[in-house]
Amino acid sequence: MTALADASAAAERIGVKVVELSSAVELEECSALLQRVWRAGHPAEIASPSMLRTYVHSGNYVAGAYRAGVLVGAVVAFFGRDEAGEHLHSHLAGVERGGHGQGVGRALKLHQRAWTLARGVPEVHWTYDPLIGRNAYFNLQKLGADAAAYLPEFYGRMTDGINTGDLTDRVLVVWRLDSPRVGELARGACADVDTSDAAPLVSRAEDGEPLLHEPDPAAAALTVAVPVDVEELRRGDPAAALRWRHAVRDALMGRLAAGLRIAGITRDGHYLLEAGR
Repeated sequence: MTALADASAAAERIGVKVVELSSAVELEECSALLQRVWRAGHPAEIASPSMLRTYVHSGNYVAGAYRAGVLVGAVVAFFGRDEAGEHLHSHLAGVERGGHGQGVGRALKLHQRAWTLARGVPEVHWTYDPLIGRNAYFNLQKLGADAAAYLPEFYGRMTDGINTGDLTDRVLVVWRLDSPRVGELARGACADVDTSDAAPLVSRAEDGEPLLHEPDPAAAALTVAVPVDVEELRRGDPAAALRWRHAVRDALMGRLAAGLRIAGITRDGHYLLEAGR
């Protein structure tokens, strides 16, 4: 199957239609949806309709998923370049609150994959908050993106409803669109990681706090847990959320600097670190 066929099949399976957005009405709906997803107080905190219009006019990517004529998800991306060449940077991707786990995000990303490959660009890059386990699992296991770097305080201070008061650490991922693994996942394969032989570096204590461990130096693989729901933790106990931020930052950055790599994450939010390659 082609990337376009993979995308069409994913959308049809869940009853959505994914299309590029370009009209003023469509872009206003897109901006409003993203504002709701991020609980932002103003469209400009995330992406204003005028900014989205600029992206579209300059040949970049803005798309939405519709179910029964209602916009339920959107994704925004623009072209970038690094030492490896041109890529698409996926800046924003959001699904209407309450709609997670229904396949809308996957349908949007597979449409993005087909659109990008059709333009001769081999990779999509983006960042995500490493403490949000469901996003990490979606990016690394369901899409097959590779964790490339840990970026502390990537955005600086943010004022939207999700990130306010927290440090904006991010993991940069690279999605190699034509890799065999990505193609298999696009067609419905499953890719979970096995942590049975890994030693814990950070785990969850009974009270929900991060618990630090000194693993055996000879351990070939390590695990780093994230909180069960960091967004809820930020609202209820921001100091605890900050402790998790520093624990995960120190663990991941320290081990990546020592030559390990993020090999994936379990469904219940435990990163697997293995020898780099």
